[in-house]
Amino acid sequence: MMTHLALEAYQIGWICALPIEVAAAKQMLDENFGILDEQDSRDTNSYTLGRVGRHYVVIAGLPGGQYGTTSATTVAINMMRTFSRSMRIGLMVGIGGGIPSDKHDVRLGDVVVSYPEGICGGVLQYDLGKAVEEGRLQRTGSLNNPPRSLLTAVANMRASALTDDPSYPEYIEKAIGRNDRTRESFGRPDPSTDRLFQIKHEHPTTAATCEDCPSEWEEFRKERKRADPQAYYGIIASGNAIVKHGATRERLRQETGALCLEMEAAGLMMDFPCIVVRGICDYADSHKNKQWQGYAALAAASYAKELLSYVPVGQVSEENLVTEICEIVNKVEELTKGMERAFHQQEDYHRENMLRSLTKEQQKCHQAFKTSTYEQYKNINPDRAEGTCRWILENP
Repeated sequence: MMTHLALEAYQIGWICALPIEVAAAKQMLDENFGILDEQDSRDTNSYTLGRVGRHYVVIAGLPGGQYGTTSATTVAINMMRTFSRSMRIGLMVGIGGGIPSDKHDVRLGDVVVSYPEGICGGVLQYDLGKAVEEGRLQRTGSLNNPPRSLLTAVANMRASALTDDPSYPEYIEKAIGRNDRTRESFGRPDPSTDRLFQIKHEHPTTAATCEDCPSEWEEFRKERKRADPQAYYGIIASGNAIVKHGATRERLRQETGALCLEMEAAGLMMDFPCIVVRGICDYADSHKNKQWQGYAALAAASYAKELLSYVPVGQVSEENLVTEICEIVNKVEELTKGMERAFHQQEDYHRENMLRSLTKEQQKCHQAFKTSTYEQYKNINPDRAEGTCRWILENP
């Protein structure tokens, strides 16, 4: 039976991309209030309402068959329409591709949490940049930081893990053991299937699985003392292109320092203040498969549940409404564009004054270097329309 609460009671949005991620999120509800019956007429999302500890949360998934930053943005905008008077913070929870290194021994089933490093707020859009020499990317945009209440909760949770066992492994086991279906959907695969291959070895195109991939191709990794998922904190690289190439993964690691690759978070961080939690289901190389998706999704959801236990309700209530934050961001963007226009106008003014100050002989000399009329066309080129050439990234 559904519990009827006012929409204003729901302050936390929990966004997923895949059905398996939504199913994992629902397993974490201490109370499931069912679906939302009435919502804004422009809102096409489907919601599940519930309680996690002391918090009332809204679970929403991306439309079926749609992935990437644009789809995530659409879900967030719709959520803000229906919960405009209550929504304050968000969680983006699901699966991602791990980026292991000597410093971070990221493995399948582990959890990566977005966390600010340097000037990066924790999520970096890796296809938001300009191609430069040697195929490197130069990032040309930045994404918002997670809400302060969630960053504080992460810090407290990390501190507790130094002396006490975390609770999320228990949540995983409880969810898996609920019934035969949950065991089948979320059970932990055999550890022998967690194989990290050397970058130079590509998966055979004719092979459906990695059973025939030689063990000599694998990277040597020490056996872990504990089977529980490990949590890592740092940069998550987000974009619209699926990465299934070990060399590309390594290049992104070297250039960005990222620990994980995924496809939705960047679309949220621009409009929806949230933290990103990813369960590692593959290594973003040609050997990737879906065998670990269920367990990885459950690991991420379990971590998110424990994280919320470190967030006081009062702190959430003190956060700005998401709609207010978006209004501030829009005003800043408008101000920035206005400053850019003023700069260009001033630049044109100085250029015209400079040309007027030239003698006729100097003007002729200046004109002699102009072999075409490209300037008059260059200066009226409009800004790129949203979504231009997006199909290239979405169909690699």
